[in-house]
Amino acid sequence: MTTHEILLAAQAAKLPLALADTDTKNAALEAMAVALVENSDAILAANKQDLAAARGRISDVMLDRLALTPARLAAMAKGMREVAALPDPVGAVLRKIVRPNGLLIEKTSVPMGVIAIIYESRPNVTSDAAALALKAGSACVLRCGRDAWASCHAIVNALRCGLARAGLPESAVSLIEDTTHASANELMTANGLVDLLIPRGGAGLIRACVENATVPCIQTGTGIYHVYVDKAADLNMAVDIIENAKTSRPSVCNAEEVC
Repeated sequence: MTTHEILLAAQAAKLPLALADTDTKNAALEAMAVALVENSDAILAANKQDLAAARGRISDVMLDRLALTPARLAAMAKGMREVAALPDPVGAVLRKIVRPNGLLIEKTSVPMGVIAIIYESRPNVTSDAAALALKAGSACVLRCGRDAWASCHAIVNALRCGLARAGLPESAVSLIEDTTHASANELMTANGLVDLLIPRGGAGLIRACVENATVPCIQTGTGIYHVYVDKAADLNMAVDIIENAKTSRPSVCNAEEVC
């Protein structure tokens, strides 16, 4: 499918998602988590292809970010279940005021619609983004880096199996097939088809989206994560947190860098 066709399908999926109740969305997240584990052999095989093609072209740090293992897949499935356990953000009353004339005004959270997410070669972002978008009642269109395409494609296939089992449209989660800059530019300018664009990656990617997007865009951070220890903190707990924040997986972009 072309990028335009994928976006049209996502637009068609956004109303059923917006109307889905909490139980339906949580059941879908559970089914997607199960499907990830059930399809682990296919996902890991695709990841081996990506790693073989990327080895020698990208750094060891980037290879580690690209690599999947059974443990990492299990963590991805666990992450989807953790999102299912979160409160449903849709319909939450964020603010309520009564005007002097008695008029009640409420600020209520609603689904965004179609969220396009451009990210680099991090396969686990695929399931994270899909889970968060679904929980928020929105469809997501994913555009990964070329080094991770086979892995992300296999992951999306598994997630769509879970969506189908739960009775939600498979086009609620889609992966752009074109990994060239042209597809990223198309997402940035897809007015009327993309309701929100989120770039997740390095400073260059984020800057390109912010400077060139004609659709609403959220500017995310690029790293330099800090841990602050208050003078009243439990120092033993602080040491554990600091150690975990850096050493659990040093290669990822949200690992602690300054304390």
